[in-house]
Amino acid sequence: MAKGKSDAEKALKKVKKAADKVDETKGKKAKRAKLKARIAELEAALPAAPAADQAAPEGPRVSPLAPDFPDLPAIAGVRFATAQAGVKYKNRTDVMLADLAPGTVVAGVFTRSSTRSAAVLDCQQKLAAAKGKGGWAILVNSGNANAFTGAAGVESVEAVCQAAGQALGVPPARVLTSSTGVIGAPLPHDRIAAALDGLSQALSPEGIADAARAIMTTDTFPKGATRTVELDGTTVTIAGIAKGSGMIAPDMATMLAYVFTDARVTADALQAMLADLTRSTFNAITVDGDTSTSDTLIAAATGRAEHREINKTRTRNKTDFKAALGEVLKDLALQIVMDGEGATKLVEVSVTGAASAADARKVASAIANSPLVKTAIAGEDPNWGRIVMAVGKSGARADRDLLRISFGDILVAENGRIAESYTEEAGAAYMRRDRLTLAVDLGLGRAASTMWTCDLTARYIEINADYRS
Repeated sequence: MAKGKSDAEKALKKVKKAADKVDETKGKKAKRAKLKARIAELEAALPAAPAADQAAPEGPRVSPLAPDFPDLPAIAGVRFATAQAGVKYKNRTDVMLADLAPGTVVAGVFTRSSTRSAAVLDCQQKLAAAKGKGGWAILVNSGNANAFTGAAGVESVEAVCQAAGQALGVPPARVLTSSTGVIGAPLPHDRIAAALDGLSQALSPEGIADAARAIMTTDTFPKGATRTVELDGTTVTIAGIAKGSGMIAPDMATMLAYVFTDARVTADALQAMLADLTRSTFNAITVDGDTSTSDTLIAAATGRAEHREINKTRTRNKTDFKAALGEVLKDLALQIVMDGEGATKLVEVSVTGAASAADARKVASAIANSPLVKTAIAGEDPNWGRIVMAVGKSGARADRDLLRISFGDILVAENGRIAESYTEEAGAAYMRRDRLTLAVDLGLGRAASTMWTCDLTARYIEINADYRS
């Protein structure tokens, strides 16, 4: 995408405007002819449009931080299918269906936005009222968020839940939906409903990788993660997928994430673990400081693994399972930051020595969300003064003369001034890395907080300026 108009394009626009004015008058044939000749001259000077077989490739540029997509295992009791419903995109899958076997327990964490979508509200209500051990379905579309669509949005959710329930033979009350994409546009739910018979017939335990691709919007790569853990001598498997690239900020982000496991765990225990782990994973990432209307994290446990059931009681099984689940959530969360719109660098912001946990979080958030910090990182400028600025504006208790700032292992500032050992050359060399750690110690207490962010580049503006085009 061009970053701006060339001189020839600007001149052409100016001459065409002048010609339009002359065309509106009479008796100016000579002047009009002269201007049209100039237009032809300028058009000839512009680069030729690419031939059809040389057109620029469609789709987003892949993030330079993109990891290889993992080999995600099948989870007993879960099947997936995808389809091209044409919700917004052409010639790509945009609907994902997951069928969860009877006995599956489900938990969820959602955005707390006051303008959250109809799908989010519906999921929250259904999980709060869930009873029994019947099956579940998860239906996700990309391209349209079905948010800020009023009563029509609620009707769309009801329509696709009815259609999915009928196709799978489960009550609509056990169909959970998510939508992601443009806000404010009515969801063409009839297109999704029309795809459901085909989806139900195509369900396969091996379809999770395709599901990860179907839920993408501005993502440049699909996101997946998996871990195993031994419980009572049985191997328990966890696999998850996610989407997210922009409109990412804690509480939660413009992200969707779905995690599946064959573990035996009660719904209450799964919900408690998920909510707790979200604080240090999905609620600790930011790309641009904007929180979405559609954030959804759903975890489903089919109970097919043979081990003692995990409940709210603290046991070795619970501790080990929670640790493995946390690794999957963190892996997915960091992949979202690595795919931040236009991102070229993954940045860890580590704050220690705060007087309180709230203060530590305030400082980490102020640094991670600062456009000045993020643009300096994009320009590989070791401008540590911007970190000082962010600490000062955070609202947290801070003492200039106790503040300590480091870039990785490089001490940059301490005791209210630049460190004697620091050199600009060392700082600049560090900033050329694609994975950075900005560490701040406030020297006031023992509280700490860690957040992850990315740089802010011109590509972010390009993507979001053209998002609805």
